[in-house]
Amino acid sequence: MKVMAQIAMVMNLDKCIGCHTCSVTCKQAWTNRDGTEYIWFNNVETRPGVGYPRGWSDQNKWRGGWRRTASGRLVLKQGGRLATLAKIFHNPSMPTQDDYYEPWTYEYDKLLQTPANQGSMPSARPISHITGEPIDTISWGPAWDDDLGGSMETLDSDPVLHQMNLRVSKTIEDAFMFYLPRICEHCLNPACVSACPSGAMYKRTEDGIVLVDQDRCRGWRMCVSACPYKKVYFNHKTGKAEKCTLCYPRLESGQPTVCSETCVGRLRYLGVLLYDADRVTEAASVENEWDLYPAQRDILLDPFDADVVAQAKANGVPHSWIIAAQQSPVYKLIHDYQVALPLHPEFRTLPMVWYVPPLSPVVDEVTASGADGEDHKVLLSAISQMRIPLEYLAGLFTAGDPRPVERSLRRLAAMRSYMRDVYNGVEGDESIAAAVGMTGEKIQEMYRLMAIAKYDDRYVIPTASPEMPRGIAQLEGCPVSYDVEAFHGMNAVTPSGNSTQPQGRKMLPLEVRR
Repeated sequence: MKVMAQIAMVMNLDKCIGCHTCSVTCKQAWTNRDGTEYIWFNNVETRPGVGYPRGWSDQNKWRGGWRRTASGRLVLKQGGRLATLAKIFHNPSMPTQDDYYEPWTYEYDKLLQTPANQGSMPSARPISHITGEPIDTISWGPAWDDDLGGSMETLDSDPVLHQMNLRVSKTIEDAFMFYLPRICEHCLNPACVSACPSGAMYKRTEDGIVLVDQDRCRGWRMCVSACPYKKVYFNHKTGKAEKCTLCYPRLESGQPTVCSETCVGRLRYLGVLLYDADRVTEAASVENEWDLYPAQRDILLDPFDADVVAQAKANGVPHSWIIAAQQSPVYKLIHDYQVALPLHPEFRTLPMVWYVPPLSPVVDEVTASGADGEDHKVLLSAISQMRIPLEYLAGLFTAGDPRPVERSLRRLAAMRSYMRDVYNGVEGDESIAAAVGMTGEKIQEMYRLMAIAKYDDRYVIPTASPEMPRGIAQLEGCPVSYDVEAFHGMNAVTPSGNSTQPQGRKMLPLEVRR
């Protein structure tokens, strides 16, 4: 067992209102340079819809992720080295600008400089960021599904609907939609890293963040094709690949990502997970796609287990990271409460951004029928008849298996019914909790985390450097010895010999640096 640490995120889709604040703040922080006009490390999609880039989840077209061979081995869907070499100058499975969109701005100067009393209202034509020429018609954008409100123009092109063989109603009273925020998944088995010919893509050993070494990147763009989530982009100005960095400079100082910090709905959770690195390939190689989600959950280790803690320390995981894993809200949502699910596990990359599926407005529907919309017997029986089909959510989060989705939604509904009694001054009904395989105490814990959690409860992030007075390590002949273990109780992190910095440089052990 090789225990390693991974920073992971969970998003509660019940809380996302589609305001795009996360996208805008990420854009301002990371992609406001030349060549990144079309790049959105964080975007919010409307479901059903085709997303950004257009139809990204259709791997029959894009050939991203991994496939399992008859012998049980994993190979890249886009092919091995020979296939990569054959496509190195022309790659038909890479999105084009039309699949993203042509970024534009407006002639704002005309609005500002037009003299008054001209007799007509001045207008500002859209101007292409790429060519600088006027655009006659804006035909696509990064949030086009949202602008259309899930209209029939894009609804039928949703790859998940085709995958699950679903037909949904297009009438206003029966239609459904929800928002799906997306960032890089920082996978445990990233296809982009394996596909990179120059070795520029790498996964940091200390926290699992997947990054691009800009010095080594040669712009082959195989990482763009291999990523099934299409979260690697090409900067046409620099000739380099770019992607979400999970705001590692902020994480290293104990702060959450920009998208988490600014999220209006407070739907994001950040924390540390411990996992068995020796079983990653085994988990990604299971034959039945329905087994991928439980296999991925099984390699996540109990941070309270004495053997796990001992192996983690032996493998260089800092003490403060182990403490953070024990307090991790992400581990609770994934493992303890089992309400968070991975996005498209059938890609076999073992994604580390998980989602709590949205609970349809069943309460209003049940109440409109004359029944008690908060009664747990009525509410739990109505889950299978939700406006958002279980099969659609299963196509997104569990490779088509509706059972984990239904369990998650039933627990969310049970929490709602149980806590209504508590806040009405009635003792919680244990039969409600038992109906979903939980206890009343567990439901109240889940409610505190998902409904009223404070900042420090949602973001449990250890710092990435020891709290050591600046310059003390460089003092020669200092009579005061520096005891590394003494700082463990202060959330200090002892750098291990194999940890890497964002630029890919090796850090020396503390004893050598001193």
